[in-house]
Amino acid sequence: MNAMLKTGALAALTVTMLGGCASYTGQTNDPNDPNRTQRGALIGAGIGAVAGLLSGGDATERRQRALVGAGVGGLTGGAIGAYQDRQEAELRRQTAGTGIDVSRDGDVIKLNLPDGVTFDFGKADLKSQFYPALNNVAATLREYNQTIVEVSGHTDSVGSDAVNQRLSEQRAASVGNYLIGQGLQRERFEIVGMGKRYPIASNDTESGRAMNRRVEVRVLPVRS
Repeated sequence: MNAMLKTGALAALTVTMLGGCASYTGQTNDPNDPNRTQRGALIGAGIGAVAGLLSGGDATERRQRALVGAGVGGLTGGAIGAYQDRQEAELRRQTAGTGIDVSRDGDVIKLNLPDGVTFDFGKADLKSQFYPALNNVAATLREYNQTIVEVSGHTDSVGSDAVNQRLSEQRAASVGNYLIGQGLQRERFEIVGMGKRYPIASNDTESGRAMNRRVEVRVLPVRS
């Protein structure tokens, strides 16, 4: 990651930790609309996730220290694995049959939300039938609150870089803000749009492109 990106990420993270926020244009301000971006962690402030997702976790470590300082107890040693084991099992139970794929990489739990069940094609508003699934995820994240939640949006390679970047940001914000709207701490969240830069399948086939259109939620333990 170059110096300019690191500087931008640090600045955005600072804004987040101070409680500052920005919002997308073109979104409704209806307080009853779960897709509105004004009430949650926002992409403008969430770009600090780039450091957490791509540079080895410096931003995530700073967020962990801030959460511990704010009274969120950190985990140590074997307690981390046991805590994540219980949380993973609960997330798998709560998301069974919803289309959300739950996987594990060490102490990190990852939820893959394919766009086919989460959004209409080319749109960033959550499908209303997906609210119950996200409500269940939010309930588990409230119970297991000693975690940081990274939300990243991803697209396929069809279309311009600018369009894909904007769509990935808006979709990540829709998911992140919905979860925050269910009573989760904003300070736990890092939200970022990754555009088409990180495919998990070939963009040469429709099935591969469908896999690449996704929102990923990574749940990391707060370490003391």
